[in-house]
Amino acid sequence: MHEIFSAQAEAENCERVMGDRRHGLSESEQYWEAHYNTRRRLWSGRANPVLTDVADGLPTGAALDLGCGEGGDAVWLARRGWRVTAVDVSATALARAEAHAAEAGVEIRFERHDLAHTFPQGAFDLVSAQYLQSPVDFPRAEALRRAADAVRPGGLLLVVDHGAPPPWSPNLDVRFPTPEETLAGIGLDDARWRTERMGSPRRQGTGPDGQTGVLVDNVLALRRLPA
Repeated sequence: MHEIFSAQAEAENCERVMGDRRHGLSESEQYWEAHYNTRRRLWSGRANPVLTDVADGLPTGAALDLGCGEGGDAVWLARRGWRVTAVDVSATALARAEAHAAEAGVEIRFERHDLAHTFPQGAFDLVSAQYLQSPVDFPRAEALRRAADAVRPGGLLLVVDHGAPPPWSPNLDVRFPTPEETLAGIGLDDARWRTERMGSPRRQGTGPDGQTGVLVDNVLALRRLPA
């Protein structure tokens, strides 16, 4: 499944889709549609802090935002001159992201993909995969390999994951892969890539109901070397 996203078209088809939207959707699509429909807005609208820290030092170019959600990262990048393609599996998330971009006055190419099956075309100077993790079955390592393939020589692949469940999570015993495990799972050629960041920094975060606590991010920044 892949389509160029239009919030207007999505709104026009809403009645039809809501009538039988659970039929013909993948498990991933069903999960994330249900997740985004639990609240009118899930995220703060601000860009993820690791992305802003890393991208602030990069020359602008073409950027791919995988799992863009409601568009906070994509809008931040576009405001700074990046040509952004932003993708998500959830039509609801993309409609919110497109509205966010319109409000910010920036142009972003939105595409709907289930990354288990389709992937955006093109080559990019920055490919960002922020919290591209899912409780439903998802070939994450394969998706990240395709993300790496989409990076131009000289470009950067930035992968930021949950390093541990947030303190307010009901599932505190969940274990997430380390940055080293993620890198090994992608299976990149060491002769073609340089690791620029790898670690598990901590930061203060706020939960969906205003809870605060220390969050752990697993960070992996990989530079594709010139041919």
